[in-house]
Amino acid sequence: MNENGVPLSDLREGDEGIIQALSGGRELSVRLAALGIAVNMRIKVIRSRGEMKIVQAADTRLALGGGEAEKIFVQRTESLHCEADEEKREQRKLLVALAGQPNVGKSTVFNILTGLSQHVGNWPGKTVEKKEGLHVCEDLVMRIVDLPGTYSLTAFSAEELVARNFILTERPDVIILLVNAAALERSIYLLTELLLLGPPVIVAVNMVDVAESQGIRINIKALEQALGIPVVEMVAAKNRGIRELVEQTRALACGELSYMPRRPEVAADHRDVFTDISAFLMPHLGPPDSGTAVNMPLDWLTIKLMEGDPEIAKIVEARIPPDAWRGIQSILLQHEDSLHAVVGGRYDWIEAVTRAAISRFRMGQVVMTDRIDHVLTRPLFGIPVLLSLFAAVFLITYKVGYPLQRGLEGLVSAFAQQIESSLEPYPFWIKGMLIDGVIGGAGSVLTFIPILVIFFAFMAVLEDVGYMARAAFVMDRFMHLIGLHGKSVIPLCLGFGCNVPAVLGARIVESKKERLLTIFLSPFIPCTARLAVLTFVAAAIFSTRAALVSWSLLTVNILVLGLVGMLVSRYLLKGEPTPFIMELPLYHKPDIKTIGMVVWTRTLAFIKKAGTVILAVSMIIWLLSHLPHGRIEDSWLAGLGHLLEPLGRPIGLDWKMIVALLTTIIAKETAIATLGVLYGVGREGLLQVLPQVMSPASALSFLVVLMLFIPCAATVAVMKRELGNWKWFGASIGVMLVLSLLGGLTAYRFALGMGW
Repeated sequence: MNENGVPLSDLREGDEGIIQALSGGRELSVRLAALGIAVNMRIKVIRSRGEMKIVQAADTRLALGGGEAEKIFVQRTESLHCEADEEKREQRKLLVALAGQPNVGKSTVFNILTGLSQHVGNWPGKTVEKKEGLHVCEDLVMRIVDLPGTYSLTAFSAEELVARNFILTERPDVIILLVNAAALERSIYLLTELLLLGPPVIVAVNMVDVAESQGIRINIKALEQALGIPVVEMVAAKNRGIRELVEQTRALACGELSYMPRRPEVAADHRDVFTDISAFLMPHLGPPDSGTAVNMPLDWLTIKLMEGDPEIAKIVEARIPPDAWRGIQSILLQHEDSLHAVVGGRYDWIEAVTRAAISRFRMGQVVMTDRIDHVLTRPLFGIPVLLSLFAAVFLITYKVGYPLQRGLEGLVSAFAQQIESSLEPYPFWIKGMLIDGVIGGAGSVLTFIPILVIFFAFMAVLEDVGYMARAAFVMDRFMHLIGLHGKSVIPLCLGFGCNVPAVLGARIVESKKERLLTIFLSPFIPCTARLAVLTFVAAAIFSTRAALVSWSLLTVNILVLGLVGMLVSRYLLKGEPTPFIMELPLYHKPDIKTIGMVVWTRTLAFIKKAGTVILAVSMIIWLLSHLPHGRIEDSWLAGLGHLLEPLGRPIGLDWKMIVALLTTIIAKETAIATLGVLYGVGREGLLQVLPQVMSPASALSFLVVLMLFIPCAATVAVMKRELGNWKWFGASIGVMLVLSLLGGLTAYRFALGMGW
């Protein structure tokens, strides 16, 4: 077999493949390209009569003689014909890419289709989240990959690069494009690029009910005829259209649907530019293993060069002869407005395909989203509303979560007392390790679960209904005051869940100065682990004032972030701010299943941490607190604590609290586990013991230091990697240490002055 694949003449009727190379010289390549056949396109043998072949490539059906078929080399792909005979049926695999712009309901569709079979990780070499899962449909197993939400396939963000590279390299069998029925013209902009990449596309028009509530009607049949590809009507939040989507995907893969896409073209006055650049590129297209050839669809490659895509320009320059590259550069220099011709051609195409499909009956009506945004996007109201929402979250968490937490702690204490008698025959260290180390330490952390579930649920609801984008919008002016791009709000908001994705998420900020500052400030965002410790200690010490104390500390934490940002931006990092552009999605009813999946995933991750890292730390802390003589006061850990106690005395912390703070470098939740071990709370529970050993002034100081202290080891590791040099890394750690000590001192003196 040729290294480029097998000749098309070897394929039988019904076989499919991807064109890898053309060996008939430039004349044959040019003629085939004019007829719609080029390298990297999918081709299918419709009829085979001796040496003659009738083939289908995209929307082109051609008859080829034996001589021509021998010069087209293809990589054979698995045929997905649906056998009628049950005995011949085998479980076939289908790779499906789920694409779409942000806020079109992609996560809802993905969760419905994959359920608990999904896996979440990062794309190789990227910090962008990778989600994939399986959906079994009769004899077909669909491996569904949820591509990052992106507005286009340019090279301006990691999400866009991940999405397009996956399609170009993995060649999915079907691409499902989710679009928003209420913003159809904008949503199908992504389709103008997907149609040029080769794999067949199904358009799923989602949120039809939202569109109808705004007086917008979509004629699905008219849209399907205009596009020339399958279109499915959906309301994913209500599970409408999911079955039809799966059936259409299967039918398209089996070759049972007509697929003759109408592709966009550049504006008429630049089509000669498109043709000339294509002519320079065509001789240099080739299979992926050819080393020097460009393995991308010709039309898409040409469009990307006209757009000025830097990644594509680098690839092409490296893989075509210098004369050809100079010829392309010369054309582009003469037509610097090529980008406008590409964009203009796309919107002309969008207008043409949607003209007959969209009807608007209430164009002038002020929809609910506009009414809500009239209040929430004004700084005068928006920022107080944002702070009030967080205050309400804390208030409800205390009113509902705290009683549940006390009940759960009661169960843990009862369990400790129940097994204590059965451990009497065993040595002291086994009994102490299990009662005070495992149950008193890790068991105390597990009592966080009711509080975390409530917090996760609130945050998931705010994300799902579309409010978090408004929070970013109203905070934009504040972000510019501290020298940050508006986009920095997104990774910083992620920090409320965990500081690690906040640091990694800073990669979406294009400016190096603002990216460094975003990473520098990310650890000042209180993650859920810190918030859980804050909630626990405040509830135990401050009782009825717990919600007020927690909300005040959170507010002060954000103000410290702003002050540090202003100082660093003004004196250490200087540069022009870049503009803030962000979509504000329509408000919609929260999807219970999506929210439930988010809460379940985050809670499960916490339980896994409690069962591994925190359990190990609790046991190590117990051992260090009892070695070498079995007494806490003269243990190795006490020695370290007493050595550092002079630092803690001015801020009201004893050596046990200092040790608890030090262990938070491993994981913030371990503060509670460590306190539980050092105070020996296995039988009584930490909520009962803590008020007896910690004064309100010391507790306030402890919480302030905890909120401003060095982040966990995972965050420290990614900060070092992302900051790239020791100067910025050392400065960030030093600033946090100094601020935490100064903050603790201020809080302690303030509390003493208040008579606490």
